[in-house]
Amino acid sequence: MANHLYQNDLPDGLDLGPVVAIDCETMGLNPHRDRLCLIQMSGGDGECHLVQVGKGQTEAPNLCAMLENPDVLKLFHFGRFDIAALMHTFGATTAPVYCTKIASKLVRTFTDRHGLKNLLQELVGIDISKHQQQSDWGAATLSDAQLDYAASDVLHLHQLRDKLNAMLEREGRAEIAQSCFDFLPTRARLDLAGWPEVDIFSH
Repeated sequence: MANHLYQNDLPDGLDLGPVVAIDCETMGLNPHRDRLCLIQMSGGDGECHLVQVGKGQTEAPNLCAMLENPDVLKLFHFGRFDIAALMHTFGATTAPVYCTKIASKLVRTFTDRHGLKNLLQELVGIDISKHQQQSDWGAATLSDAQLDYAASDVLHLHQLRDKLNAMLEREGRAEIAQSCFDFLPTRARLDLAGWPEVDIFSH
């Protein structure tokens, strides 16, 4: 495994393949208040590419081109938050997308354990550390421990997607899962526009 850290944007000409696992680190959970600090990505080859976002930065042309590329599937765990953070920072609508948390909630109805750590333990047999989860991602220099933690959130998502896809097919829920994934960018826009907790489908 190797981590490749870049400043502000992906380098020109970098191709991460047709399915890219993505996760974001922010200063908190409110995208209007808490800035986006780091974006980590993997093409499923054991390599992690990380982009450190500068304070006040609003453009990342190479990154946004990949996020908006209709031929590249973006793979998330709890994509709703990451898609909103990327949209708020760069104005990019990330699509198409897949979310392992949504997939898990649709097929693992026998449990309420849908966190990434739980899923990787139970479905892939990999144990990841969450020790750095609440560290200062806005620091000018990120530690090796922070980078390794960030990388661990994307390095195994391809394997996890394969396991969940098999379960979705088995339970006949692949089509409804796809519809949920397709709605995620709109769900992120609703969050940013002021409807984060309101169920607009309720009476």
